[in-house]
Amino acid sequence: MGSREALAAFVRSLQHSHAEDGSSWENADLPSCLEALAAWIDDADGWYSNAGRELPVSGDWTFFARALQAATIYE
Repeated sequence: MGSREALAAFVRSLQHSHAEDGSSWENADLPSCLEALAAWIDDADGWYSNAGRELPVSGDWTFFARALQAATIYE
């Protein structure tokens, strides 16, 4: 993910995927999706390790947290 615009496009692609076939998602409703997101963040080091990659340490976690919070009120 090389830019903020790329991240926005990726999120929109997830939205489109859900609109097209949300029933195929394991976590198709918001509460379960947010719980799965939190669980994955907690376990991300394991995912990266299993994939033979290193967990990035330079991620802007504050930006991502603010984006998630803003989504609860932004029109």
